[in-house]
Amino acid sequence: MAMLLRMILRNILPSALLVGCLGIPAQAASITEGIVATKDGPRHFLVAVPAGPAQPRRPLVIVLHGHMGNAKNTLGTGLQERCPLSAWAAIADREGLVVAALDGAKGEDGKQGWNDGRPGSTGNPTTDDVAFAKAVIDRMERDQNTDPQRVYAMGMSNGGVFTFRLALELDHPLAAIAATCASMPGDHAPAPASRPMSVLMIEGTKDPLMPYEGGQVHFYKKLRGAVLGTEASLAYWRKVDGLGGVPTQQTIPPAGRSGDPTRVTRMTWGDPGGPQVVLLKVEGGGHCEPSLAHRYGLLYTAVCGKQNGDVESAEEAWRFFRDKRAR
Repeated sequence: MAMLLRMILRNILPSALLVGCLGIPAQAASITEGIVATKDGPRHFLVAVPAGPAQPRRPLVIVLHGHMGNAKNTLGTGLQERCPLSAWAAIADREGLVVAALDGAKGEDGKQGWNDGRPGSTGNPTTDDVAFAKAVIDRMERDQNTDPQRVYAMGMSNGGVFTFRLALELDHPLAAIAATCASMPGDHAPAPASRPMSVLMIEGTKDPLMPYEGGQVHFYKKLRGAVLGTEASLAYWRKVDGLGGVPTQQTIPPAGRSGDPTRVTRMTWGDPGGPQVVLLKVEGGGHCEPSLAHRYGLLYTAVCGKQNGDVESAEEAWRFFRDKRAR
């Protein structure tokens, strides 16, 4: 059994991360490729632009895949590569926004990922990914007339950790971020934030890779640097945003999916008119974005834990983003 698990982790799971999802095709948004020049060389991304006549000052959402993922997987442009974040293609078309899915750089393990600020993280690249994100934002403002006050970022896992780095270091102010299956880097004091930031976290309490309580991120026996726990990450941003007290809580009703033992509670600090910090706490959830329509396969969930089916992660993020502006 141990030998089989090692084979899955080393050889099969990287492919399963790309094709182990079942879902619906991307909608009518036009998806094209883009390249920007950086000091690390040309960097690649995909951009989804809604159908119909161009609208001025569209919002921009930056979407960041997890370690071993890619932009193509994120926007669902290939056969069966339709994982939960690919719901952004349909949202772009429906809501009239631009979505840019960035491709991470290859680290020492040969897999794509992000330089997310975790010290001691084996496999992460050393590229200046903050500068890459800034170059894409500037390109979209120039080419797609996106609104500089309505730029948002959402990431999964390694990409989610990187959203926190963007929130702290990007000199183009983001309006809000969303991180799923991810916490802030640990093992050192977080950098001071220069501005308030609205933050959504979507976290499973039984995540076997990136522990809810914090500590070492690990993939099989490989340690991949430390993260703060979910509660500590929330406390950091609540302090930055001046949000104390008890959150409002809402239990999300089950969607009726057979065999789903997970449950979601939404906890909200702050009001819609100002900075907000929100946690979607997935009791019993694993290292999987919750989704109703985009389901991971049995191989993925056997290693990464249970996937909730009561909410759609990308829809939750857009609901959180849409009325927020950079401060």
